[in-house]
Amino acid sequence: MSGESYRVLHNELIKLSDGRRLTAKIWLPNNAENQPVPAILEYLPYRKRDGTAPRDDSNYPLFARAGYAGVRVDISGTGESDGDFDDEYSQRELLDGVEVIAWIIRQPWCSGSVGMMGISWGGFNSLQIAALRPEGLKAIISIGSTVDRYNDDIHYKNGCHLYSNFLWSSTMLCYASRPPDPELVGEDWRHMWLHRLKTQPFPLETWLEHQRRDKYWKHGSICEDYSAIQIPSLVISGWSDGYKNAPSAMAAHGQGQVAAINGPWIHKYPHFAWPKPRMDFHSEAIKWWDRWLKGVENDAENTPAYRAYISENVRPGGCRDYEEGHWVAESCWPSTTTDWCRHYLAPGAQLQEEPSHEEILPFSSPQDCGIACGEIFTLKPDSELPGDQRVDDAVSCSFETGILSDPLTILGRPKITLNLSIDKPLGNVIVRLIDVHPDGVAHRVSWGALNLSHRNGNEKPVAMVPGKVERVTIELDECGYRFLSGNRLRVSISTAYWPMIMPPPESVTAKLHVGSDTFIDLPIRTSAEKINVPEPLDLDPLPDYLCHSKPDHCRTVEKDLQNNLTHYKVFDDTGHYEVPDCGICTRHTHDECWTISPSDPLTSSAKSTYICYMSRGEWSIKTVSQSSFHCDPVNYYIKASVRAYDGETLLNERHWKKTIARDHT
Repeated sequence: MSGESYRVLHNELIKLSDGRRLTAKIWLPNNAENQPVPAILEYLPYRKRDGTAPRDDSNYPLFARAGYAGVRVDISGTGESDGDFDDEYSQRELLDGVEVIAWIIRQPWCSGSVGMMGISWGGFNSLQIAALRPEGLKAIISIGSTVDRYNDDIHYKNGCHLYSNFLWSSTMLCYASRPPDPELVGEDWRHMWLHRLKTQPFPLETWLEHQRRDKYWKHGSICEDYSAIQIPSLVISGWSDGYKNAPSAMAAHGQGQVAAINGPWIHKYPHFAWPKPRMDFHSEAIKWWDRWLKGVENDAENTPAYRAYISENVRPGGCRDYEEGHWVAESCWPSTTTDWCRHYLAPGAQLQEEPSHEEILPFSSPQDCGIACGEIFTLKPDSELPGDQRVDDAVSCSFETGILSDPLTILGRPKITLNLSIDKPLGNVIVRLIDVHPDGVAHRVSWGALNLSHRNGNEKPVAMVPGKVERVTIELDECGYRFLSGNRLRVSISTAYWPMIMPPPESVTAKLHVGSDTFIDLPIRTSAEKINVPEPLDLDPLPDYLCHSKPDHCRTVEKDLQNNLTHYKVFDDTGHYEVPDCGICTRHTHDECWTISPSDPLTSSAKSTYICYMSRGEWSIKTVSQSSFHCDPVNYYIKASVRAYDGETLLNERHWKKTIARDHT
């Protein structure tokens, strides 16, 4: 494929020092060998050939026209790269990335300056590789990422075991089992695929072995040493994404030139994300690259430290195409325009600005409290977003203000301080900040969670003494929101939030001591100044691929009244699409079910099935990846299998089965 001002190299080989070869797709400006250009690296396990092709085609041709080589590399053991895939953000992955950068700057078409970019996995390793300070890496753009792999990824949250730990492991079991493209690697494709199938890990085995914040999670966590990153960093996320805490954390603690952005978006690039308004990401990125990779004096160094969208009047349910609100900018973060406003939790389910008399409020949530939780990282602006919170608030301990006479704008991370006890050694506490509309519809603005044994830290947890009252503070997620006059604020507290958070071994009753020592602090933005953030001119930036069957997805909650069980079911079908140029047809289906009894945490279980279809002409493959999870008071039990088919023939079958002790402290 070639364009007016660039050409595409579909499968360039990058030989590493140990002999492995990673493969890259490169968008190269036509005259780069004579007039070398900076390069932009994106480094992922998601397959350059087909997996990320739509978004790559929305980014790299435009960057090439602006005078940049786009280098999209598959991680070892994925796509057409040989070697083994081992784990997310492993030491080998990061050191391979350093070697890739060294390879890029040796190429005759490269000026010696490299930028690194990506969303999610690519956003993570952009930060992590930047911290290694490889020669030639001059700037990064990290989207939908984290600075804390333990507390702000898909595995754990303040010691609470997240359901996405299982979900993402099941996803990677599917993704890592896909073969290289025979058109690129030739007859060796089947041998490479068999090797891949026989060496790929079941990641949950590793992730469940590390239930505390140990060296495993500290590796790659930028918050361990923010000063390690010395190059300019543009860090972006959105309120509808699970990774909303990284931009403000980098703005507050980053040592180099940092610009942070939080929009209203799900886990997508901001030029095609929902809810709208979108951001003209390409112009933003090119300005960033021009300043730090080409040395253009364009004032990028004076970009505000933190830009955020202040959402308002959000009503959950259905597909959220657009979110009302406005953009603001802060020249420094934490901001000098923030006032902290304290609201006290009071008897009578009141949330008020003055403390009241003390009272003890016992509560115990059913195990299926949380069915309106949505996803950790949302890929669709529909039922993956949090739903109407009334269903969960009804079985929580809730506190509410009176009707607001004036709007209230917050930007930052609310903090709640609780005086409480529980009747068991182990228990979780989940807190949600809610916008209650006049008709009662309840939107979750922010939330936080704490495994109470982690109340004094995630490295050396200590069980609670049953009945002993302790004071704990929980920091909720970053948010930007304007509560309108006529609405109410609600704080809801529960001992369960399923399936988002796995339950402790026993049902827990908490006693909340309300009064002067139990309150929530809200970061009130006092400035009324607004800014303009340009939207993209292209309203449909993703290329149209030939669709052989349309996508389908649904999310349902079923109540089995006969057996007192709740089932949370997810089905997703990507549709059957054909990638132009290479002609690969792909389709993925995902069927997932979580089950629990409202009265018994030990009934918690999950099953997942992914089916991947790939074909071109007479060549076709299929993989079926299945995994399951359940527990008893002392152990987690996990199983998985991958069956791979070459046409209709079963080529390989592999099974995993492991028992892992629950870390009760």
